Amino acid sequence: MTRFSKSSAQRLLYALTSTTTGAPSLLAATSHLRHFSSGNLARAKAATTDKEPWWKESMEMIRNIGISAHIDSGKTTLTERVLFYTGRIHEIHEVRGKDGVGAKMDSMDLEREKGITIKSAATCCNWKDYTINIIDTPGHVDFTIEVERALRVLDGAILVFCSVGGVQSQSITVDRQMKRYEVPRLAFINKLDRMGADPWKVLNQARSKLRHHSAAIQIPIGLEENFKGLVDLVKLKAYYFDGSNGEKLTIEEVPSDMEALVAEKRHELIETVSEVDDILAEAFLSDEPVSDVDLEGAIRRATVARKFIPVFMGSAFKNKGIQPLLDGVLSYLPCPIEVNNYALDQSNKEEKVELPGNPDGPLVALAFKLEESKFGQLTYLRIYEGVIRKGDFIINVNTGKKNKVPRLGRMHSNEMEEIDEAHAGQIVAVFGVDCASGDTFTDGSVKYTMTSMSVPEPVMSLAVQPVSKDSGGQFSKALNRFQREDPTFRVGLDPESGQTIISGMGELHLDIYVERIRREYKVDATVGKPRVNFRETVTQRADFDYLHKKQSGGQGQYGRVIGYIEPLPAGSETKFEFENMLVGQAIPSNFFAAIEKGFIEAANSGSLIGHPVENLRVVLTDGAAHAVDSSELAFKMASIYAFRQCYTASRPTILEPVMLVELKVPNEFQGAVAGDLNKRKGMIVGNDQDGDDSVIIAHVPLNNMFGYSTALRSMTQGKGEFTMEYKEHSPVSHDVQTQLVNAYKGNKAPE
Repeated sequence: MTRFSKSSAQRLLYALTSTTTGAPSLLAATSHLRHFSSGNLARAKAATTDKEPWWKESMEMIRNIGISAHIDSGKTTLTERVLFYTGRIHEIHEVRGKDGVGAKMDSMDLEREKGITIKSAATCCNWKDYTINIIDTPGHVDFTIEVERALRVLDGAILVFCSVGGVQSQSITVDRQMKRYEVPRLAFINKLDRMGADPWKVLNQARSKLRHHSAAIQIPIGLEENFKGLVDLVKLKAYYFDGSNGEKLTIEEVPSDMEALVAEKRHELIETVSEVDDILAEAFLSDEPVSDVDLEGAIRRATVARKFIPVFMGSAFKNKGIQPLLDGVLSYLPCPIEVNNYALDQSNKEEKVELPGNPDGPLVALAFKLEESKFGQLTYLRIYEGVIRKGDFIINVNTGKKNKVPRLGRMHSNEMEEIDEAHAGQIVAVFGVDCASGDTFTDGSVKYTMTSMSVPEPVMSLAVQPVSKDSGGQFSKALNRFQREDPTFRVGLDPESGQTIISGMGELHLDIYVERIRREYKVDATVGKPRVNFRETVTQRADFDYLHKKQSGGQGQYGRVIGYIEPLPAGSETKFEFENMLVGQAIPSNFFAAIEKGFIEAANSGSLIGHPVENLRVVLTDGAAHAVDSSELAFKMASIYAFRQCYTASRPTILEPVMLVELKVPNEFQGAVAGDLNKRKGMIVGNDQDGDDSVIIAHVPLNNMFGYSTALRSMTQGKGEFTMEYKEHSPVSHDVQTQLVNAYKGNKAPE
């Protein structure tokens, strides 16, 4: 659909209604008419009336959706089919492309080789005159930031379940992220053609494990190899998918042998929706017949309000159920103006401001993803308000820098379609704009920033260094770029060994980056043993009273600090707190910042194993200053030494990252796997049966999980699988602490 601005609509009407006789006005009108279909012309006329804003209808025709799920549930395959049916691509390729092509949305060589999605990819397609912006996200927990930032900017989502695997660990994580960003969603139960497919089991799991208020919108006609089509419970029609790629949709009456089941499931659907929709509840309670239009309206209201999740079914691989799912996206997911978006007004004490999504308003856009492409640095923007045009100047509110927009485009995986302007509700890419992930851009008339996304802390580190000294420049260029693109990827220097340390969300995450440095920058790097990101903390209160005094001719140094350190209460949101409880003028107020800085610096490296100290509260109660010799440096040094002096008395302990591990293994190997988890100091917290498999949930220290995939394969003859994600940092046992402290001292001794 052609988008048009208010000014172009007015120019068109002016050209059509001009009273000047002769060719010029007709020519002007004809040139404008080329850009409009008859439907757009009607909207152009409406644009100049005051009944409704010109952009409202255009906004109602947009959907911004993401596709998220557990690993291997079929997200990328589903996106591939969506692109095929919407005419965006003209042939289907599989994820593990045997033909050497691979799925359109997995554009990186690494993604095609490994058969997994590593970075989220955006595309745009049209279905029944609607524009759908889609972001396909990774399923692996190591790339969780890709899911976070996609959900941050989307208006709706499709949560995909495997009809055999059901609700798995990453399904729970993704669902939690969707709840955090208040994203309305549809569920799609995929892989109904597989052996052991049971959509009703999955639906019940979603209700019990995810607390979904949901019901099926469709029921399958046959399952496994007999899966033929679907019955739509809203319209009461049967859908069959014919043609070599399921592109011919045949609509028939409900098969007679299924009428009783359809009536029962439709009644269940109406009952479930009426619990959260008052209008439908009235009809339901008074036993009035519910028309398909009324039911569709009720499902839409309940879904947009996030009180209900409609469940669709199908098999993306077998090309069944995708077109009705696309219709469901248009019917039930919100358009950009039906979602509440808020910004923080920086010029008014960060007051919350609602953004109505008005293209006539001031520009507000969020940079949610950066990428280095063959065209240069690409910044993905979600526009919340206003219009952005090629050649415009935009202001980065976070840095205050003014940037020109040299090129503007819509992305289709790794390809780009150039456009001249885009308005609120759209997702676009701009080039040559210097910014970081999470920055907000405006046209300068307002100082709004969008709320940031949640970025998890890295849990694992690796020491890396280039093999050849000549490639140092390329190596640092690669690390800088990856750090800008991915907020969960951090780079630092080990102060003791001088090595470069990269930190991330897991082994796979860091392996992928080391491999990308080799492929994209032609730099071979040696990799050290993975290191776990331990933390230290204090367990009891300890007092300090330290005087830092130095006299060496001329102005000396003098600073005395008195107070105590103590652990923060459980569940505290901050990891470090500094409180000034000093009464009187013993220390001039201009030195307080230096004292706090000194304690923060000291807490960066605890004395047990040199890792940062967390959950710490420092309270300053007294001190002393000298009229001449006191300085910021003196008080900073006094704070550092005071912390070191009292740290041992606070009975410090080491915290280690503990992972939530979910395993699925055949029943006969359950004993061996559980015994191995106990050896790794894991704590089993759940054990369920799923057919012939056991599903074990355990909390295991990350330090004991290195190389686990190989161990699990050999224990289960290659049949076991596991996923793990970060849960929390918790104290290590006494023997592990002694071991870590001795190893740290042993490494320091030779220096």
